[in-house]
Amino acid sequence: MRIARLLPAFVLAAAIPAFWGAPRSAPEPVFQTFDRCFACHNGISAASGEDVSIGFAWRASMMANAARDPYWQAGVRRETLDHPSASAAIEAECSLCHMPMANYEARLAGRQGQVFAHLPVNAGDRASALAADGVSCSLCHQISSEKLGTRESLVGRFVIEKAGAGGERLAYGPFEVDAGRTRIMRSASGFRPAEGKHIQRSEMCATCHTLITHSLGPDGKPAGELPEQMPYQEWLHSQYRETRSCQDCHMPAVKEPVAVSAVLGEPREGVSRHVFVGGNFFMQRLLNRFRDELGVVALPQELESQAMKTIAHLQTEAAEVAIGSVEARPDRLEIDVTVRNLAGHKLPTAYPSRRVWLHVAVRDGGGRTIFESGALSPGGSIQGNDNDADAARFEPHYTRISEAGQVQIYENIMADTKGAVTTGLLRGVRYLKDNRIPPEGFDKRTADQEVAVVGAAFEDPDFTGGRDTVRYSIATRGARGPFRVEAELWYQSIGFRWAENLRRYDSPETRNFSRYFDAVKAASGAVLARARADH
Repeated sequence: MRIARLLPAFVLAAAIPAFWGAPRSAPEPVFQTFDRCFACHNGISAASGEDVSIGFAWRASMMANAARDPYWQAGVRRETLDHPSASAAIEAECSLCHMPMANYEARLAGRQGQVFAHLPVNAGDRASALAADGVSCSLCHQISSEKLGTRESLVGRFVIEKAGAGGERLAYGPFEVDAGRTRIMRSASGFRPAEGKHIQRSEMCATCHTLITHSLGPDGKPAGELPEQMPYQEWLHSQYRETRSCQDCHMPAVKEPVAVSAVLGEPREGVSRHVFVGGNFFMQRLLNRFRDELGVVALPQELESQAMKTIAHLQTEAAEVAIGSVEARPDRLEIDVTVRNLAGHKLPTAYPSRRVWLHVAVRDGGGRTIFESGALSPGGSIQGNDNDADAARFEPHYTRISEAGQVQIYENIMADTKGAVTTGLLRGVRYLKDNRIPPEGFDKRTADQEVAVVGAAFEDPDFTGGRDTVRYSIATRGARGPFRVEAELWYQSIGFRWAENLRRYDSPETRNFSRYFDAVKAASGAVLARARADH
């Protein structure tokens, strides 16, 4: 039997100590905070002059700031307010991947993991210090290869290698380490380095980046399960499984030999940058702006540099947009716009607050706008988007757009047990729409249900693995050319409705997030790609 599939979240949380087979009394510490590793793994430069310091790069990443993320904090609080009888189990489940070290040691001691006991982020005690570290060095590098790639390892259920004689713990890396350097690391950190090639496999990332949410009905009883985040399974069903791993894109290797340690480090080929570049530039900048309130450790210039790297990554590695045929007919333009997904998973992927959409504008020979669909408002909403205007509605998937109020938005829309649109994760039982563009090689007709295309996109012949083409049929109303067509592909990590729905919850976390969001929402979106054509 697959336990993770059969038990709801609150049952799993209560059973975790037994599930892991762990002792319940005064276990030896398993983890160290990041400062134990910083002294040796910073001050590292490539021959080209690039600073590839592991510690400095990590502390500006979303991995390091997983516990500080105010949107996550507000989201967890919302779920506990929606489902008060399961609040302890919700905290236990939600801290599995955002406060994993504190959660793990709590389970070893026979307790459930907590979230709000460690907020606001501080280092007042050992558990809170571990919680503040988010996804840190001594977590990832102690994960063993046991069960990786199996369903039992998902939703944060990785296996940490047991301590050896004298309590010595292994720290896995991709390289073999000689006896002399082993002694240095053991002396400095308490860990013994060990070669573990699994550290560079996609299955390593899948443990926390695959989330299956066990839903609760209005009565608090189990209502089903929802594939909340499935980038690994999307990747498995694509052509990228044979060519590129998660780490290849999100921890790109330095293209010259470089040491991994500033203390007697020897140059190594294929050292991975610890930037963990993803898609959350907006949160990196929000963290920077409210750094004092959120207990941010990374320097302001480090977070801004990471935000810029994230945007650069999105604009070079995520997508392309192209304008195909532009055909003039009496009083009408027929325009084909194609979006190509360059990523190894759906575009966008992961947390369902993320969305990508087309902003298309047509101007006449005098520069007057005669058509515009998908403009982003200063408040963070998309003009014409039904869901931003009304929480109960959403934009369908389009094959043809002829009105300004129609917007092609690539997103997944959740439904509750009554079929109503929801942004509550524990209320979601299925998707009403999932037209996020699959990666190259993804066959929507053979895809597992957990990564399925849902809604009108499934029957759209121009919506295939790797791309989608939309026809825009624009009334020119006697306007004179030449006409200029401009297409932009926009992205938000937190869609307007996902932020807006938190406002009705009265708690410090939801109030704080709404205040933060209001201060920076005008910069919530970024352009991934552009195209222009004249006709």
